[in-house]
Amino acid sequence: MSTESSANSLSEFGNPNLEIFYSEDAIRERIREMGRQISADYRGMDLVLVGVLKGSCIFLADLMREIDLPLTIDFMSVSSYKDGTTSSGDVEILKDLSNPIRDKDVLVVEDIVDTGLTLTRLLELLGSRGARSIKLASFLDKPEPRINKDLEIHYVGFTVPNKFVVGYGLDAAGRYRNLPFVGVVKDPSKA
Repeated sequence: MSTESSANSLSEFGNPNLEIFYSEDAIRERIREMGRQISADYRGMDLVLVGVLKGSCIFLADLMREIDLPLTIDFMSVSSYKDGTTSSGDVEILKDLSNPIRDKDVLVVEDIVDTGLTLTRLLELLGSRGARSIKLASFLDKPEPRINKDLEIHYVGFTVPNKFVVGYGLDAAGRYRNLPFVGVVKDPSKA
């Protein structure tokens, strides 16, 4: 195998097992639009972006650079997957906020919303902490498996079908978060 062929086989960005769903350019443009809307909606408010780790880190970084307002950021890490594959709806806080949110305008930033169980509990928890307002921004919305149909996502990057997507912060067993695009794994056995 040549050195060039060997290097290409190691390329995650050119992985032939991935089908690109949303390109890097499409993502960049959509986040720019979201940033303009959030800037208009939160003008004059005390905005705190709360990133839900780990998946939201790339989206949060890009989104906050498009919000032309004074703001602060904080992070939470939560889990509701007791057996590792299905959400129980019971939220365990793995990393809590570093600062209080009382009288702040909180925008929770998430990578993807699917069943909505974890986010519903998380929003209830944050609501009990005295925030002036709490809204939700999600890079991806996957409505088909949604259990909580009342969950309102105020800012949505893209709506996706009920497929397993990776990239731009979303992973498969920790892999693919670094992709600059969103893709679908064609053959999960090769993931």
